[in-house]
Amino acid sequence: MRKDIDDALRDWPYDPDAGGVIARQVRTKDGRSVLQVRQELGVLQMETDGRPDGDRPHGFRTYLDYLRHCAADRAARPGKAGPPWQMSDDQYPEVDREIVQYYQRRLAWLALHRYDRMLADAEHSVALLDFVRRHCDDAEYIASHERFRGLILFHKAQARAAMALERHKPDEAVDAVREGVASIQQHHGDWLREHEDDDETPAPALMDQLQRLEKEIRRSFDVRTTLREQLDEAVAHEDYERAARLRDQIRSRGPA
Repeated sequence: MRKDIDDALRDWPYDPDAGGVIARQVRTKDGRSVLQVRQELGVLQMETDGRPDGDRPHGFRTYLDYLRHCAADRAARPGKAGPPWQMSDDQYPEVDREIVQYYQRRLAWLALHRYDRMLADAEHSVALLDFVRRHCDDAEYIASHERFRGLILFHKAQARAAMALERHKPDEAVDAVREGVASIQQHHGDWLREHEDDDETPAPALMDQLQRLEKEIRRSFDVRTTLREQLDEAVAHEDYERAARLRDQIRSRGPA
């Protein structure tokens, strides 16, 4: 039985001038759908469901699920009142591994324009960072990941905007971008308060990219004022009847 990947490399040559991630989604012999990313020295293959590496940490779908189980199990034990459950040092590398894997798969989904899957992976990564903040007592370790929260929030906004445009809803795309800018701005402000003058995050550049995207969407689709912007204006002018109508309209659109 051959174990080399010569045929795959020959049929899918690496193009150094392609720019960005070169990805494809294929079926395996047993019928699974997998993602492949062409790299200079070979092919990276990831599962499309669960963990990108296909692992089930301690029998759970993801390592985040396992960590949530650990925290919930501690909280459910009788007579265990006290400080919340904390992560142990040996769990840090596993968290790092899951964050990197989901980042790689997000980029592959982006390259394939599968924005729904990209959004789901970004939301998983945000949830993992949130868990670390709540259950880790190592400030340096928390900071090492919080530096990149802005990038994950950027990917969320990017995916939500693209999904809205696919539905021919440019006004919702603008709202998604604006919400992304606000969330990154909030994160950046929190970072500066916690780390004083340390500005080692990509947040400002990411906000600039989203603001340029907003302008491009408005110009291309002639979006002047979105429902959320009208809602903000109604609230500012204390026109609560109009604000209620606008909230109903926004709610009727369903989740972005």
